[in-house]
Amino acid sequence: MKELSALMGVRQSIRVIDATLRDGGIVNDFNFTDEFVKELYKTNIEAGVDYMEVGYKASKKLFDKSKFGKWKFCDDEDILNVIGDNAEKKIKLAVMADVGRCDFKEDIRPRSESPIDLIRVACYVHQIPGALEIIEDAKNKGYEVSCNIMAISTAQEGDVKVALDMIGHSPVDCIYIVDSYGSIYPEQMQRICALYKEYADRYNKQLGIHAHNNQQLAFANTIEACGDGVDWLDATYSGMGRGAGNCFMENLLAFLKNPKYKFYETLKFIEKYMQQLKKDGVVWGYDVPYLVTGYLNQHPRAAMAFCKEKRQDYSDFYNEFSAHE
Repeated sequence: MKELSALMGVRQSIRVIDATLRDGGIVNDFNFTDEFVKELYKTNIEAGVDYMEVGYKASKKLFDKSKFGKWKFCDDEDILNVIGDNAEKKIKLAVMADVGRCDFKEDIRPRSESPIDLIRVACYVHQIPGALEIIEDAKNKGYEVSCNIMAISTAQEGDVKVALDMIGHSPVDCIYIVDSYGSIYPEQMQRICALYKEYADRYNKQLGIHAHNNQQLAFANTIEACGDGVDWLDATYSGMGRGAGNCFMENLLAFLKNPKYKFYETLKFIEKYMQQLKKDGVVWGYDVPYLVTGYLNQHPRAAMAFCKEKRQDYSDFYNEFSAHE
């Protein structure tokens, strides 16, 4: 049983990261208005959020700039034009660099020349060497760095241990537990946190959690991880994110006991901006096909296609997957 102080008290090491622009951007090809981004930035500051992830540092060689909004690429100039220089550092800014999908050597400038504070390196278990290269580069440029090991629910525990040991030897600041498929249950999350914490403690690293909501467990898994000693907590406004979405920011801030976090501020932003996105036809969030892929520990891309086609033959969809189990 967890120590009540882990959940009921104020833990100064907690950091809340808003991933609305980055994970939510997958839903609308990163086509957010400048007004939306400015107001999200202001809301995060008022709500006490610690980091705002403004998008990806995606390769312009691999992705056509004309097909995506600016937050797919997060050029420093665009950040400065929309958000400003963040000179007083009321909130730290983050971007995600996917292994194999970014030109980090060219596109990530030294921190002293950039408004960005944190580089979040994303990889799969088999891509750890590539992740280490980006981590080293970002650290040498002066950034805080995290490493998000994706889709761990499909990885062998032995491989995860080797990955954690390799990352532990790197200069990374935080190692993330990522439930990419939304398939992990809280009792599993407890064991996963214990495994990650063994390596985090050994190498003096922080731990983070990024949860998806396929089985409506993103919030449950986030607070489970919080109670197990994980300090960096990802969330998005109205849970906006790929497919079933993520842990809801409003839920998380309502749960955290630190008075620096202002739940009320999230409601004002949701009321004016997140509701408008839904009225404009942007679709995300829990639905039965996402439950199916989460339950079967499958990538949600098929569920996303199912929803796009407006199918409702849920039993047939399940059989399409379970026949291969």
